[in-house]
Amino acid sequence: MAAVAELGGARTPIWMWTRPQEVDSAALDQLRAVADLPYVHHHVAVMPDVHLGKGATVGSVVAMRDAVSPAAVGVDIGCGMAAVRTNLTASDLPDDLGAIRAAVEAVIPVGRLGHPTVSSRVRSHRELWDGFADLHPLVSGRLERAMAQLGTLGSGNHFIELCLDTGDQVWLMLHSGSRNIGKELAEVHIGIAKRLAHNGDLRDRDLAVFLAGTAEMRAYRHDLVWAQRYAQLNRVTMLGLYQDVLHGFFPGLRLPVAPQSGPYAGERAFASVNCHHNYVSEEHHYGADVLVTRKGAISARSGEYGIIPGSMGTRSYIVRGLGNPESFHSASHGAGRRMSRSKAKKMFTVEDLTAATAGVECRKDAGVIDEIPAAYKDIEQVIANQRDLVAVAAELRAVLCVKG
Repeated sequence: MAAVAELGGARTPIWMWTRPQEVDSAALDQLRAVADLPYVHHHVAVMPDVHLGKGATVGSVVAMRDAVSPAAVGVDIGCGMAAVRTNLTASDLPDDLGAIRAAVEAVIPVGRLGHPTVSSRVRSHRELWDGFADLHPLVSGRLERAMAQLGTLGSGNHFIELCLDTGDQVWLMLHSGSRNIGKELAEVHIGIAKRLAHNGDLRDRDLAVFLAGTAEMRAYRHDLVWAQRYAQLNRVTMLGLYQDVLHGFFPGLRLPVAPQSGPYAGERAFASVNCHHNYVSEEHHYGADVLVTRKGAISARSGEYGIIPGSMGTRSYIVRGLGNPESFHSASHGAGRRMSRSKAKKMFTVEDLTAATAGVECRKDAGVIDEIPAAYKDIEQVIANQRDLVAVAAELRAVLCVKG
């Protein structure tokens, strides 16, 4: 087995791409609780960025037979990353990126905000909006808000960045998900699952599952697919808005731009990536058709490109999957938190944040102290721990970052 370690004490094996002593004890308990579910197939795969989550850890990949746990997907359904390589280089950028950051923040709402008016670009997604009426009735009054939030960032660890790769090529990168509508759908279905009789004896009711062939499973998977599509389009829409802003500063901007030379010459798949890291997928592993939940993990099939971001002031990576069956063809979704937001706010100061983000045009105030790089795991070690899962295709460093 290529995993770093195996965690004992559960019905199903737990294979870890990190050392157990580097993982919070509460997160280890969550992993054992997931692995004790009778529906889990073969083993639980734990990514090197693993940390405590709601019900199930962030950074875990779970394959289930004829069942799915909404908590093993997460409440931000379809959360993920998008990145695109441009024709700009570092020499094209001004010394002061403040005006560009202000322009991006003026066009793309952050936090809980939405667009004041719904654009034709958003309304054009007729298939998405026509399907809204078929979602769970408890969200029926949220259509206008969902439309207003398509193309918005959110808060917490969500971000928009302008990055340079090691060849000084400029990349656009962002991290966001299904916004409030995804969160509400997840919470509605988690609540339904908790009330089902077969979940009555669970160690943690947050791990309640839906069973194949039931009306509840069909309803959840229907809404899940819709929310995953919303999240993907949210990132596409933001990239469009971001591109519009940059065109005002750089009229010659083009994207995506595949490399002209090197190992990825001509590969447009390398130059434009949009991937979920909180989602469900129908797959076949270890002789069975299963439902795979990746919560804080990306798909890393052989040759498939993904994104593993670090934190403000550190590196991020475009990666190429190696198709390792032991991780269910998965890899980490980022650096992963090593301390809670509340602890980070107590431990660090604005001065610490300013020093840690030197050279990055970004917020440097008390409102984002919890996003300081020191609150996250070492991204270099996280990448090193999954050498058998992905190969690094590009290394990016942020020069501008927008946070909610």
